Amino acid sequence: MSNNSSQPSEVVSGLVVVDKPGGITSHGVVSRVRRLAGTRKVGHAGTLDPMATGVLVLGTNRATRLLGHLMLTDKGYDATVLLGVATTTDDAEGEVTTTTSAEHLTETQVREALTPFVGDILQVPTAVSAIKVDGKRAYERVRNGEEVELKARPVTVHGIDVHAFRTPAEGAAAGTVELDISVRCTSGTYIRAIARDLGAALGVGGHLTALRRTAVGAFDLATSSTVEELEEEFRVVPIAEAARMSFPAIDLDAEQEREVRYGRRLDLAVDAVTAVFAPSGEFLALYEPSGSGAKPLAVFVG
Repeated sequence: MSNNSSQPSEVVSGLVVVDKPGGITSHGVVSRVRRLAGTRKVGHAGTLDPMATGVLVLGTNRATRLLGHLMLTDKGYDATVLLGVATTTDDAEGEVTTTTSAEHLTETQVREALTPFVGDILQVPTAVSAIKVDGKRAYERVRNGEEVELKARPVTVHGIDVHAFRTPAEGAAAGTVELDISVRCTSGTYIRAIARDLGAALGVGGHLTALRRTAVGAFDLATSSTVEELEEEFRVVPIAEAARMSFPAIDLDAEQEREVRYGRRLDLAVDAVTAVFAPSGEFLALYEPSGSGAKPLAVFVG
C-alpha cells in the first residue's frame, strides 16, 4: 500500500478505501478525497446511504475504470433491525407508517423467518433506492410524493447471522424487538429491504436502524482509513496491487504483453474476469472468457 503526504503532488492511480462516517453522503466523501488527492478523477464503487457507515471504495485517476467491475463483487454488512415499526424509507430516516407489537416473537421464530431470505432470491428494492424509473431516480420520485413500485430483482444472499436479539428494543417503544445481524450478499442486495420483508413476513413491520458495510470484495474495515486518517496520511492501494486483490491474476510473457497492448485476444484459458500483468509486474488489462480463449474487457495501457 502506497503512503503519501496529506496533499500529494501526484497521486498514483489506485484505490482509496475509506471507512465512511455516518451523517455524510458518499459524494461528500468523494469531494474530500478529491481535495486530498489533488485530482478531479475520483469515483466510487457503489455508494452508501448517509445513515450508513463503513467500507467505501474509491478510485483515483486510471483506477476509476476499475470501479464498474468492482461494483459487481460481493459485499458484507452488519445491521440492526427493529421489528414492530415500519417506515416510508425502510430505515430510521423515514416516517413511521405502522406500529405493531412484536413482543410475542421469539428468537427462534425470527431466525426461522430469516431462512427464506438466504440463497438466490427475488427482492423488491426499497422505494428510496437510486434505481431509475423512467429516467428519474426512485428516491427523487418518492420525495416528490409519487408512488413508486419497483420490480423484483434477482440477488444472492450467501448468509445471514443473528448476533443479538433484544426485547424490548433498547431505547425504543415497548413491544418492539431488535436484532443485530451480519449479511453476506451479492452487489445489488438491499439490506433495508431484508428488514422490511422480515417485518412483513412476521406480520409486525420492520425497518433498519443501523448499517455498517464491512467488506467490498477483498477490501474490509482492516484495510480502510477514516477521512481524518487520510488527512494525516493519504493512503492509496496502487492499481496493480488492487487488481491482484480483486481479480484472478495471470502473469504474461513478453509476446502476450504486446498482444494486450494492441487490444488483441489471447490464447488463454480463463474462467472469469481476470487481471493480466506484464513480466515487469505492470497491470495491463482485464480479460474475460471468450470461446476457448480470452478477449479484452478493459485495457489500461497503450
